Amino acid sequence: MLRISGGKRAAVAGWTPSQWIRVAFAPAALYALQNMAALKAYQHLDSLTFNVLNQTKTLSAALCCYLVMGKRQSFMQIISLILLLLSALTMEGLVPLNYLMSQSSIDASPSQVDWNSAHWSNGVAPILLASFISGLSGALSQRNLQSSGGGRNPYLFSMELCSASILILGSSLLFSSDGKRVAEDGFWAGWVPQLWIPITTNAIGGIIVGLVTKYAGSVRKGFALIFGIFLSGVVQATLDQNHGISREQVTGGVLAGVSLW
Repeated sequence: MLRISGGKRAAVAGWTPSQWIRVAFAPAALYALQNMAALKAYQHLDSLTFNVLNQTKTLSAALCCYLVMGKRQSFMQIISLILLLLSALTMEGLVPLNYLMSQSSIDASPSQVDWNSAHWSNGVAPILLASFISGLSGALSQRNLQSSGGGRNPYLFSMELCSASILILGSSLLFSSDGKRVAEDGFWAGWVPQLWIPITTNAIGGIIVGLVTKYAGSVRKGFALIFGIFLSGVVQATLDQNHGISREQVTGGVLAGVSLW
């Protein structure tokens, strides 16, 4: 992709390993931690809830862009961020749906939320952590991509992030049970053809995210994700007909969609 874009010569001119370490290792480490938390949440949340809660990374992106780059948000963006937070609180029952509809209901009190359930400890908490890390790493990446002098080439920066992530995650295998399993059974043990679907989509998505972050910014990147929420709801309703979609999920999804729009 770097060669096809025609910017290879300019991108690699003056490139050094020390420069790569300086710009890529901190975001790569954050992205690795974010992915581990997200994988934990994947196992305990349905697709729509995961996707909507994952959009709270726009909140952390706005905060971190202000702290890292000094970028302030417009009045409409602040309203959108408030709506996004409200959507997450509604989906998790912290803001009762009847309260939003101006109806009094004792049964819908937020005090009935089970804070000790696996849904919260293994699902909601990890995805909120992943969302915050995503905002911080997005702000650092945006600073590198939009720095003075034209910033970093997005294709080169994606390659640098991937290389740093491979080193970080590969080194972690030396100290984890997964590394022992790989040493005993081999790296390809348990792989099935379907695994290439998320690998391919994440690889393509990483390149697209780099382009969007460079030319639009990490906050506007979050505002562009409304279609993903809609698609998650459609797929969940189609594939999981036993559970379907609750009123809280529909309301939260609509609020998130309006905020992203």
